[in-house]
Amino acid sequence: MSVAIQKPAPDFEAEAVQGLEFTNVKLSALKGKYVVLFFYPLDFTFVCPTEIIAFDQKLEEFKKRGAEVIGVSVDSKFSHLAWNKQPRKEGGLGGVRYPLVADITKKIARDYGVLFEDGDDAGLALRGTFVIDKKGNVRHATLNDLPLGRNIDEYLRLIDAIEFNEKHGEVCPANWHAGEDGMKADPKGSQAYFQKHG
Repeated sequence: MSVAIQKPAPDFEAEAVQGLEFTNVKLSALKGKYVVLFFYPLDFTFVCPTEIIAFDQKLEEFKKRGAEVIGVSVDSKFSHLAWNKQPRKEGGLGGVRYPLVADITKKIARDYGVLFEDGDDAGLALRGTFVIDKKGNVRHATLNDLPLGRNIDEYLRLIDAIEFNEKHGEVCPANWHAGEDGMKADPKGSQAYFQKHG
């Protein structure tokens, strides 16, 4: 299985930790909502907690947009739970509220094309991020190498852009943010945007 833009996101059902509880996550059960699905290399590391906590700090902004956030790594649910119990000042997650999926078989990471299969980092996932629309289709995919942390605000902007496109049928130019002008995706219709912003 592989990930392709405009195609259905590979489905999965897996154990997860949410807060301090074990739970199950089934991706296809979230149809009707946007989903930001992100992979990170490993629990108890360094860049990872900064990203995971940053998603948690923006969780209300995602929820306002009808979006769910799901983190995935190749660790066990027990490792996730221990890390989520650890205080943030000690490098822990301090009670992140969205699900952290335990991909201990590495199947989900493999299905999404983010798993290192060989080399020094074999068995770890890249920092892959996928924005999935309400129909369950992948609309955005990025891969970061292990040392490179993500910008969480960009995923909020992308959800705004997807929603704008769905509602208005217009496309979003470079650096577009909610409330700004879109443009019609045709040679004649786009002229109104270019004349205003040229």
